[in-house]
Amino acid sequence: MTTENKPAPWWKGQIPTAVLLLVIVALAAWALASQTGAAEGVSPMTFVKGLVLSVVGFLAGLLGGLIGTGGCSVMLPIIHFWMGYPAQIAVGTTLFAVVFTAISGAYGHLVRRNVDKRAFWWLGGGGILGVLLGSWLFTLLSAHTALLGLILGLIFLWPAIRMIYEGVIQQSMPKREGNVITGSGWGMGVFGFVVGIATGLAGVGGGYALVPGLIYMFGAPVYITMGTSLATMIPLAAVGGGIKLAQGFVDLPTGLLLAAGTIIGAQIGAAIIKRIKPATLKLIFGLYFLYVAVKFITAFFGIRIW
Repeated sequence: MTTENKPAPWWKGQIPTAVLLLVIVALAAWALASQTGAAEGVSPMTFVKGLVLSVVGFLAGLLGGLIGTGGCSVMLPIIHFWMGYPAQIAVGTTLFAVVFTAISGAYGHLVRRNVDKRAFWWLGGGGILGVLLGSWLFTLLSAHTALLGLILGLIFLWPAIRMIYEGVIQQSMPKREGNVITGSGWGMGVFGFVVGIATGLAGVGGGYALVPGLIYMFGAPVYITMGTSLATMIPLAAVGGGIKLAQGFVDLPTGLLLAAGTIIGAQIGAAIIKRIKPATLKLIFGLYFLYVAVKFITAFFGIRIW
């Protein structure tokens, strides 16, 4: 084999991820040392808590790398229900964290030409407008924790139903060929707008809706869908997370530790994706999201379930 035909060492493809990870670790160290960016109502950071947050981020990133989501749906309920973060802070912090996850994941797809730029502009443009509206609605609801929880629960029902359906009945995405996403640009813009509203309001990155929407509504090829979805999540999460950071709804040390974990997990998930049956994962996490949705909804009516 000639030198020209030799594949590049695997570590060269990880250089951008390593640089991004170093930036995040440096920012986290600065935030912890200077006590900058700590949100009201959040307990002080400890070594054990930081380690748990990193593991939570890692698991969320691992899932995202395997089934194409940003990880918010995993991180948000864990830090809210089991780590005691107020709902408003959990929403803002996880949305902030997914910015870095999307950047890391989208880069890998971009260099492999798995991003449809036309779809990205339509989805991203409509999505940003939706995020602005959703963020405004979030501000109105931030003082009404119970109502915000009900809305979160209703939004979580969608990924739960989708994943259970795909895990039990369908078990695979439609196989479509090509490297472009066809369909009306305006249609994608409206779809992005709706996803953006949910992103700004509930703090979920949007991958849970973008992936099936592009495949089933616009006939997109699976790999192009994954790349375009992650790329679209960057401006949506950046705008939504930036607004919530400015409004004080982001615990900066927590968000950075979650982000570091998600980046590592996403890379591992992408590397082992062919060794695990996605249908099994979707069923497991579909049931988990259903549990989270029921937990949020019943809490609104004063019923606490474990």
